[in-house]
Amino acid sequence: MTEIHLPLELKNFENKLDELIEHYQYLKNENKDLKVKLEHLTQEKVELLEKASLAKARVDTMITRLKVMESGS
Repeated sequence: MTEIHLPLELKNFENKLDELIEHYQYLKNENKDLKVKLEHLTQEKVELLEKASLAKARVDTMITRLKVMESGS
């Protein structure tokens, strides 16, 4: 390899390295954002499951009351 090509190869390597660093930073930020989103969605799921459980309990209570009223007539 001649010394004339070396600076060009180094420049190409430097450019490729810069691209990789930029891509790494992008992926790192995206990963951070996805972790935050996952945390929010997980919390939302917990809240929705609690609401569904409360709604089921209310429906079960209403059904029981209706059965009592029906058998009382």
